[in-house]
Amino acid sequence: MYDLVVVGAGPYGLSIAAHAAAAGLQLRVFGRPMASWRDHMPPGMFLKSEPWASHLSDPAGRFGLDAYCAGEGIDARHGTPVPVPVFAAYGLWFARHAVPCGVDERLISRVQPLPGGGFRLTTEDGEVLLSRTVALAVGVMPFTDLPPVLAPLRDGGLVSHSSDHDDLSRFAGGDVTVVGGGQAALETAALLAEQGTRARVLVRAPGLCWNTLPPPWKRPWWQSARAPHSGLGSGWRNWFYAELPGIYRKLPADYRSRVARAALGPAGAWWVRERVTRGVEVLLGREVRHAAPSGTGLRLALSGATGETLHTDHVIAATGFTPAATRLTVLDPATRGRLRTAALDGSPEVDAGFESSLPGLFMAGLVTAASYGPSMRFVLGADYTASRLVRGVRTRLRGTPVPTPPGTLPRPAGEQAQFERR
Repeated sequence: MYDLVVVGAGPYGLSIAAHAAAAGLQLRVFGRPMASWRDHMPPGMFLKSEPWASHLSDPAGRFGLDAYCAGEGIDARHGTPVPVPVFAAYGLWFARHAVPCGVDERLISRVQPLPGGGFRLTTEDGEVLLSRTVALAVGVMPFTDLPPVLAPLRDGGLVSHSSDHDDLSRFAGGDVTVVGGGQAALETAALLAEQGTRARVLVRAPGLCWNTLPPPWKRPWWQSARAPHSGLGSGWRNWFYAELPGIYRKLPADYRSRVARAALGPAGAWWVRERVTRGVEVLLGREVRHAAPSGTGLRLALSGATGETLHTDHVIAATGFTPAATRLTVLDPATRGRLRTAALDGSPEVDAGFESSLPGLFMAGLVTAASYGPSMRFVLGADYTASRLVRGVRTRLRGTPVPTPPGTLPRPAGEQAQFERR
């Protein structure tokens, strides 16, 4: 019986594991480390966040991105984007140094609550283990969004989500339409164009939004006072989201949900703007009204102009993620139904220790954005989450007796007391 099993080994899962190990918890961690960055992003992509806002979290602060880059002789300065492969390698380095129990790369296929408390977990190859608490740090991949008009064509290979690709070379020389106006859409389109693909972007908004070059790290005090730096960009609103997620959580629930969905909306990084302008066709104020196979590709009927259609070989939908509890398929439907959720997006609500309404089940990452704000959509939120979630786990462990799995004998009283004193 473990104290904590962490499901997921991205920035949030690894940070939680580092804090849990330092707290002396009996711990297991499952998942392919840094899978989103290693398996779902093509070569040539960069982090949008600043290097100093992209640290994984360990209690002593010894294993930040800056420490890794310094050891590797890599430039990690303010205003210099970090290549995705560097960040992925950093995460693996962090796992080796900050998670002494190691990471089991198998996936967890099922998490089930036990009648007397605690959880039964099943790995993808059928191993069963028991834990008093579980932290779901499953990242963004369970929550991919496709427009309903495009979703039926995904299985036929004509439509994909931007997160489906770790290599775009199969589209070289072809014609690809990217749907979306955010960083994923614009950077994907730029990479396609640079490899010789005819690339276009369909954006329903009347114009593209671009983040500007960040102000210098050192600047006059009055400029800093007017627009302070934060891990989410400069300005007081972003500073509030980045620095005070605990205060954010005290705001009315509906307001929190609306802000989590709308704040820091679709925008391209300053360093990709010229690349898009140079090689990508941009169609503004358009949405796909109808899509159907046509020859070896598909024909799209667009809104925004009467009768406007186009033919393309493939559509990549860079249309984001919706962290609804119903998509947490690692939980059975009955368990998902027990979770209290936010009214607007269906994401699970969590308390001050990141514990869901199901005792002992903790959440981290994107699924907590409606509770703690936009910082939970970025690596930046891992530090706040990890320390408080592990504190919440320890509180839960002190207040919950060790469950007796079905078909086993109860623990001797002395052994039970020793376990609970941890």
